[in-house]
Amino acid sequence: MTVNVRSACRHLGQLVFILVGVIVGVAVFSGVSLAAGAADERTAMDSLLLSAGIGLGIGFLLYLPGRREAGHFGQREALLLVAAAWLIGAGIAALPYWTWAAMRPESGTIAHDFDTYTNCYFEAMSGLTTTGATVVQSLATLPRSLLLWRALTQWMGGLGIVVLFVAVLPMLGVGGRRIYSIESPGPRPEGVTPRIQDAARILWLIYLGLTVVEVLALRLFGMSWFDATCHTFATLATGGFSTQDSSLGGFASTAIHVVVIVFMVLAGVNFSVYYQLLRRQWRSVLRDAELRAYLAIMLAGTVIVGVSLWNSTAAAAEAGILHPSAGHVVRDAAFQVASIQTTTGFCTADFDTWGFVAKATLVVLMFIGGSAGSTGGGIKVVRVLVVVRVMLAEIEHVFRPHVVRTLKIGRRTIEPEMKINTLVYILGIAALFAAGTVGLMIIESGQGIDITTAATASAATLNNIGPGLARVGATQNYAWFSDMSKWLMSALMVLGRLEVYTLIVLFQPKFWRGE
Repeated sequence: MTVNVRSACRHLGQLVFILVGVIVGVAVFSGVSLAAGAADERTAMDSLLLSAGIGLGIGFLLYLPGRREAGHFGQREALLLVAAAWLIGAGIAALPYWTWAAMRPESGTIAHDFDTYTNCYFEAMSGLTTTGATVVQSLATLPRSLLLWRALTQWMGGLGIVVLFVAVLPMLGVGGRRIYSIESPGPRPEGVTPRIQDAARILWLIYLGLTVVEVLALRLFGMSWFDATCHTFATLATGGFSTQDSSLGGFASTAIHVVVIVFMVLAGVNFSVYYQLLRRQWRSVLRDAELRAYLAIMLAGTVIVGVSLWNSTAAAAEAGILHPSAGHVVRDAAFQVASIQTTTGFCTADFDTWGFVAKATLVVLMFIGGSAGSTGGGIKVVRVLVVVRVMLAEIEHVFRPHVVRTLKIGRRTIEPEMKINTLVYILGIAALFAAGTVGLMIIESGQGIDITTAATASAATLNNIGPGLARVGATQNYAWFSDMSKWLMSALMVLGRLEVYTLIVLFQPKFWRGE
């Protein structure tokens, strides 16, 4: 059976309508709360409304051809819808930046950052995939309404605009279950209730509850309501977009940094754990092997980075340079390890100036990422556990070939299919990382790009992190890359967010022929 493109387009049109509704909501909020007396804010509000109009037209073009389509909606249609949702969704999300820059011909630095649709699409894809890589060179003159939209794209992308789609459009039925399982990050995602719409709603209610708590906590410790909201959106989505050029380093408050550390760690946990906590299933949570491994990796990373930083600062002190306190070192180490492992990408320090051991640890954590079923990117901790279990079993098999063991993670058996899927996925990530690195080296050869910049830019976009090292480090941005490189990295972002297969299958002729 061939792919029912019209049915997928109909649902895609409905998804675009939801996105347009969010744009209108930001415009209305901007008009009421932000635009009074600020000409640039009024221009931004107009650009949001214009973008909503364009998006509405695109939504109707997608919806109308299949509005009466009641045909088959299976695995192939779900794959097409999810992949198209991110690709077209980023195109719609880019419109507010593009129209705002076009409406400011007298523009300065920021409008120049958005003077091409490529830059706008890169920023929007970075938001929806919760990557946090940016082409904006200075956030200081960006209208607050666009800063809010920028943060909101990450919040929507956190648990997935497709999961939101399933939560609010229950008419999808079985198709909805297929969409949810494809979009949910991590291997073999497990639903938290028998009905997929209920599962999606519960996850979003948990997500919303954590959002409200973090906003109140950040406000309590001194952030404005606006900054607290934008940084909460970015934290729980593990996105990393800030309202300050110096990221969280622009807020000289240990309490704020601790709050963000806590919520970054929470965002990197499988959200089904929170459902189990709500049902008081304490034993299940305590026995969760992935949760224990996730926290152990983060603790080990913090210790390694902290010791490396302390040794570096002690050496600097001997040379007569100011020696930071132990508390400062621990805070910086804990913050950056949590930020990188959860793939959030916030910064409180320029970690590109740290020693080799600290930077190498952060690069390793870039690939590990958060838990399956979290808003984080990366390979996911559960896949790392699978690989470790398989490797240990193979090592034992060398000297005890007749012993046959059932491999498990916690109480869950690792089936042969899961072994193969995990190993193939990791191989695919390694191949994409290498291809992205080589591609950037070739494209930017005229810019004199170094291998550290190319490799960490590839890793940071593929694993949805944002900052890398060298020319894409904590204090740098992606504005200097050519358009071709930005399209390449946009592709890496969506491949990482959808875990490779969902997008790649669309390039298989057999997928479209129904073979």
